[in-house]
Amino acid sequence: MIPSQVNKRIGQAMHDYSMLKDGDSILVAVSGGIDSLFLAWLLDHWQKKAPIEYTLFAVHIDMGIWHKEMTESNPLLAVQGQMQKIGMPLHVEKSFSLAVEERNCFSCSKLRRKQIFDLASRHKCNKIAFGHHKDDLLETIFLNMFYSGNISTMMPKQELFHGKLSVIRPLAYVEKAEIEELATTLALSAIPNLCPLAGDTRRDEVGEILNDIYTKIPGAKASFFASMGNVRKEYMP
Repeated sequence: MIPSQVNKRIGQAMHDYSMLKDGDSILVAVSGGIDSLFLAWLLDHWQKKAPIEYTLFAVHIDMGIWHKEMTESNPLLAVQGQMQKIGMPLHVEKSFSLAVEERNCFSCSKLRRKQIFDLASRHKCNKIAFGHHKDDLLETIFLNMFYSGNISTMMPKQELFHGKLSVIRPLAYVEKAEIEELATTLALSAIPNLCPLAGDTRRDEVGEILNDIYTKIPGAKASFFASMGNVRKEYMP
C-alpha cells in the first residue's frame, strides 16, 4: 500500500534513531491535520505486522476553537470520524483556556505540548509520536535562523526527562507532498483548521520562501536536508 521507496525511508528513520522497541507505550498526537492522521494509520498498520509489540494511545487536544463558528458540522466529530476510519479509538482532552490577547502560535503550541506530556505521564506512555515530516524539519531550521538567531531544528528522536520519555517523528524522512498523496489513497481527509492565524504565520512565510528556492535550484531541498547531518564544527565561529 505504501510505495517501497517511501516505506524504506520510514523504516530507515525508525532504524537510524531506534524509534520503536518491544513493550513501548506510544502516545500518538492527532491534531486532525493530514500528517498526524497518516502517522496514526502508519503506526496502527505497522503494529499489526511488526516483530515487536507496542501499544498506541491516540490523543487530540481540543483547543476550544473548533466549536465557536460551527453551523452544520463539528470538525471535532470529523477528527473522530477519520480515526474511526483508521480503526483507532481517540482520546479527546479539553485544552486549558487562554485569554484572547494571549492567543498566538507559540502560546498555543506550548500549552498543547504541556498537556500532551502530562497525558503521557498519566497514561504511562514512554514515547510520544508526532507527525512532523521532512519539510517541517527544514522550515524549523530556517525559522530559527531567521527569527531566533540559532541553528537548530526538530530531531527525529529526542529523549527527555533523563530518558524517561522520548519524542519520535517517524515521518522525518518523508516529504509533505508524499504524505498527502498516500493519505488520498487511504481515503483520509485533513480537518480544516479554524484558527484565525492558520495560513498566515511565520512558518507559512518560510515555507513559501523555501518552495521558491526549490523551484529555482533543483536539488536544493535534498542538499539542505543533508547539511543538517553534516555540520562542520571546525568551520563554525
